[in-house]
Amino acid sequence: MIAMALASPSFLTADTFFSQSRYVAFYVLVAMSQAVCLAVGDLNLTVGAIGSIITVALGLAISPEFAGLSPWVAVPIVFALGPLTGWLNGLIITRFKIDAFIVTLSMMFVYMGLRSGISGGNSYRIPEGFWWLGQGNIGGWLPYMALIVIAVLWWISYLYRNTVLGRRLLATGSNSEAARLSGINTKRMIVVAHVLSGGFSALAAIMWASWSGNAAPQTGDDWLIISFAVAIIGGTGLSGSLISPLGILVGAVIFKLIQHALVILKINDNYSNTLLGGLILLAIVVDRAREHFGKDGK
Repeated sequence: MIAMALASPSFLTADTFFSQSRYVAFYVLVAMSQAVCLAVGDLNLTVGAIGSIITVALGLAISPEFAGLSPWVAVPIVFALGPLTGWLNGLIITRFKIDAFIVTLSMMFVYMGLRSGISGGNSYRIPEGFWWLGQGNIGGWLPYMALIVIAVLWWISYLYRNTVLGRRLLATGSNSEAARLSGINTKRMIVVAHVLSGGFSALAAIMWASWSGNAAPQTGDDWLIISFAVAIIGGTGLSGSLISPLGILVGAVIFKLIQHALVILKINDNYSNTLLGGLILLAIVVDRAREHFGKDGK
């Protein structure tokens, strides 16, 4: 942040804070949809695909050319599809005892096929009356999206720190067999994690549609790397049992600062994925080193 403030006089302005904080808020939601699954020792490759099918459903429900429902009616109905798709993922994983990687990889193509078939690749117009959620702000610098995400982070922190459900979710990720033997329904915890994941993906899709002013079926195509990068950089344990809402917020800030730095320094954007991949690998190495020295008591 110091380097970019020195490199660009426009960095420390209200307009920059407003634009960048919206991206950070969006990245937090996408990362949270992955982190809740990682916390129980699973993963979810359908994060972006769920976002895309939610976007298409929102477009059909709210666009004046189609159903034309009021946002107050359409949004809750469409949002419910997120937890529903997550529940379906979790149910297949637990009932048929199939690895989460295989299930979510397969369902990713199912959801992406549905979104393409239903929409025909066409975007839907979002009425201006719904733009306030993604484009509104307080004082010209604090977006509504950021306030919503702060509330979400507080809720997630409370869930995992202060509730029985949160403790059971973390116990499942720490040692699934030990948790099962202690009386925890680990299969139910896995389903709950995927339901939460679907809900965060749906919320991110709704926010993005309101922000951009249209419901594009391509929404979510680049969410997978964001979900893993921000979650891992934010300290979410790949082996489960660890999730830090504050860490995910910091991870989203770092992720966006890197992207912004590439623009300010006029570095070829085609190298951005290379840099992000290296950053993910570095975060994993640090995580493994922390586990190793922690076990040695050093």
